[in-house]
Amino acid sequence: MIADALIRKASTALLLALLPLALILNPLPAHAQKSGFPKQPIRLIVPYPPGGGADGLARLIAQGMGEYLGQQVIVDNKPGANTVLATEMAAKMASDGYSLLYVASSFAINPSLYKLSYSIEKDFSPVAMIAKVPLIIVANNDYPVNTVSELVKLAKSQPGQITYASYGAGSPVHLAGELFCQLNNITMLHVPYKGSSPAMTDLMSGQVNLAFSSIEPAMQLIKTNRIKPIAVTTAQRVNGLLNVPTIAESGLKDFDVAGWNGILAPANLPPDITNILNQAVNSALKQSNIKNKMDHQGVVMEMQTPEQFGQFIRSDSAKWAAVIKKANIKLD
Repeated sequence: MIADALIRKASTALLLALLPLALILNPLPAHAQKSGFPKQPIRLIVPYPPGGGADGLARLIAQGMGEYLGQQVIVDNKPGANTVLATEMAAKMASDGYSLLYVASSFAINPSLYKLSYSIEKDFSPVAMIAKVPLIIVANNDYPVNTVSELVKLAKSQPGQITYASYGAGSPVHLAGELFCQLNNITMLHVPYKGSSPAMTDLMSGQVNLAFSSIEPAMQLIKTNRIKPIAVTTAQRVNGLLNVPTIAESGLKDFDVAGWNGILAPANLPPDITNILNQAVNSALKQSNIKNKMDHQGVVMEMQTPEQFGQFIRSDSAKWAAVIKKANIKLD
């Protein structure tokens, strides 16, 4: 009996001695010492159908967040009405951190295009920026334009005759085209499509002269010489297409336009939960597999604090409101 007691005592002492090493080798989530959040899986509402670029990135981020938080982050696709349906749903949910909304540029644009039942400022709490999505001007291979300066010169000689495609009226690429026209004092004819695929198909066949496009659907077509690039819309060149100049380099100083992706929560999310979720997103962005995937798609990782992200949304919304008003774009 004495021997058994000594063995139990020695075993307990050994376990206590090994506990710090076990925590180092298999650490708890970074927030675990400060908060009990999260205690259950988190729902990430994605207002796009499965299989698209935004959905794919959302799933990568959800997986990375789940690994950091120690709870599953479940993607719930709710497409419809140019993201408005999902956004209305998210605005009404509890502000406890267990319901999140994946957003893109349309979140900041829609208030200038539609009569909405929600306010993008009053009804949501910014959580984290994820990425900026460069846009690009591309042309049919046979079209006699290879640079921004050639495009502007031709447009001034043919007002309203050059056609440019986008993946939808009021989309970020449509508005990028309108801003380009406004700043260059030119007019081109916008041709909206229901998605990137039909727009690129008609561009390749010559049904339209140009397209303003997100980088991902255009990149492979450029690399296989089925369309030609004119310029990217961001201030810096894009990985994977480093030979393509920026619009700013081509003479339109300070032109810097990109789509973007991020995560929001219903309004009044407690600050401690906001910070935990922000850290979870940023932790996911640091994972090599996610970074490599984003680089492959031409997407630029962007880590911001919740405050910075909120300011960015307000600035982006104001910029596009001015473009929409000047171009007199009406969708309602």
